Amino acid sequence: MTFFAQETWHSRGYLGGWIRFDRTADVVSPSTGETLAEVGIGSPAEMTEAIERADAAQRDWEALSAERRATIMRTAAALLIEHGEILAEWLTAEGGAAHGKAAFEVGLVTDELHLAAATATMPYGELLTSSHPRLSLSRRRPVGTVGVISPFNFPAILAARSVFPALALGNAVVLKPDPRTAVCGGLFLAALLEAAGLPEGVFSVIPGGVETASVLIDHPAVPVISFTGSTQAGRAIGERAGRNLKRAHLELGGNNAMIVMPDVDVAAAASAGAWGSFLHQGQICMTTGRHLVHADVYDEYAERLAEKARGLTAGDPSTGAPLGPIIDAGQRDRIHELVTSTADAGATVLAGGEYTDLFYQPTVLGEVRTDHPAYAQEVFGPVAPLLRFEDLDEAIDLVNASEYGLSVAILAGDAFRAYELADRIDAGILHINDQTVDDEAQAPFGGTRNSGTGARFGGHAANIEAFTDTQWVTMQSHIQPYPF
Repeated sequence: MTFFAQETWHSRGYLGGWIRFDRTADVVSPSTGETLAEVGIGSPAEMTEAIERADAAQRDWEALSAERRATIMRTAAALLIEHGEILAEWLTAEGGAAHGKAAFEVGLVTDELHLAAATATMPYGELLTSSHPRLSLSRRRPVGTVGVISPFNFPAILAARSVFPALALGNAVVLKPDPRTAVCGGLFLAALLEAAGLPEGVFSVIPGGVETASVLIDHPAVPVISFTGSTQAGRAIGERAGRNLKRAHLELGGNNAMIVMPDVDVAAAASAGAWGSFLHQGQICMTTGRHLVHADVYDEYAERLAEKARGLTAGDPSTGAPLGPIIDAGQRDRIHELVTSTADAGATVLAGGEYTDLFYQPTVLGEVRTDHPAYAQEVFGPVAPLLRFEDLDEAIDLVNASEYGLSVAILAGDAFRAYELADRIDAGILHINDQTVDDEAQAPFGGTRNSGTGARFGGHAANIEAFTDTQWVTMQSHIQPYPF
């Protein structure tokens, strides 16, 4: 299929159609350092043009039948099923994803297309009672143009889960992906939707930096911003959006805790803990960043988890390595600083703590305290800090002491006993007898406190709430008489 050919990306962006931008950047593999392609980097002027095109095209897109919009989403899903290996290859080469993670992400993107197709035809209003003899109803209408700013770590799905439902509900969308993953996080989605029949101008992809994103955040024709990224950036975006009376849906960082109860199957718990901390090199907002382990099983759990870590290799995922590279040297150095400073403060490095180039070996830190850097901060790397606790009240206090509230896991022999703790845990997501990393298209996703503004993604209800406005409508058979 020629629309997925690599030459599509060279020096280009997607401004409602393929164009060549004046500025370009190399797409570089974090695994090999190889230049994979050259993509266009949008300027503020080109971002403005994309927004204006979207604003002009949106009314006609909204006027199409819901079934027509749903058909485009279903067609895109069928194309992705047929050509999913191409997206997977870009996720591996450009984003450093291991083969399993890449395949998993392609599946998530496909699920989002199917869900968006269904969302397009969902009931979108309700009849209301009225004190007058009239028909009174509320209905949801598209907001107009949605701005999406997406990150590098799960680039395709973290763009798709805003782009697809927003489009399906009749909005236009302008996407600014991270320039480090501009192909798999944006331009591939543009090629997919264009091939599925999306009209020109309704969707644009403008890779760029802060100055380009600022135009998207501030432009008056963009009433909703959907951002996934760091808490620091999200706070700044939320402030700017608030000044302009815009809605900002913010999915931000996490320092997610996993409680290991004393009655747990320790071998199974260590496997879950390894997956939660080391999947995609720990570069996931839901990564298990704090292992809170009951004293009765701490030693065995630490030994088994360290063994799991020593059995994993970080390397070029194209060769079959289970873990790939850190996205860039700056992030790698930050991870290493957190590990070494935690070890210097008294923690024990049970496994890892080393790197070659951008390949950071999975690391287990034992005897960690709450004031240690790798415990107190979001590491965003393949690091598992272990802290010992004595009773459940202490564990709950430890979970809730974090500034974040995204995902929490409880591993226990008695699942119902673990569920009894749910009301005491301040987090948007709770998994019992699973680790902290999970996502499904139909499930609400979002965190509390510094992890974001709640569940703004996932499922028909959350997506409709996120990307539409409520309109109250009344209708009566004759004009209401008034005293003057």
